Amino acid sequence: MSRAFPVTVFHNPACGTSRNVLAMVEAAGYRPEVVEYLQAGWTADQLRALFAEAGLTPREALREKEAAGIDPGLLDASTRDDAILAAMLAHPILVNRPIVRTPLGAAMCRPSEKVFELLDRRPDRFVKEDGEVVDLR
Repeated sequence: MSRAFPVTVFHNPACGTSRNVLAMVEAAGYRPEVVEYLQAGWTADQLRALFAEAGLTPREALREKEAAGIDPGLLDASTRDDAILAAMLAHPILVNRPIVRTPLGAAMCRPSEKVFELLDRRPDRFVKEDGEVVDLR
């Protein structure tokens, strides 16, 4: 297991995609830092930096399904990014997941296989929790 190549997974354990990404990182031989952001919360600076590194705007990182239930106005095209960011700080569930950061960059890993673009090694094969086989050879 490698610690020389740091991997951080911003994780929601209730999300199947997030669980698969974490398992993929571990199957590649990493011991990632796992940030359960629903418990830890976010800071504005942290989100701004993470979104900038991943090439995302707050709107692109907004989990629309949750936004519809919390504040449907967030889905309006005229809603400014600073208002979306403020809502994400108040309701961490509004940030789509999982987001992974490594020395190769950061990305929202949807679909889950996107995580392999951020790793310097990967397993030959991975089986997702739903039984789908990902052949990486």
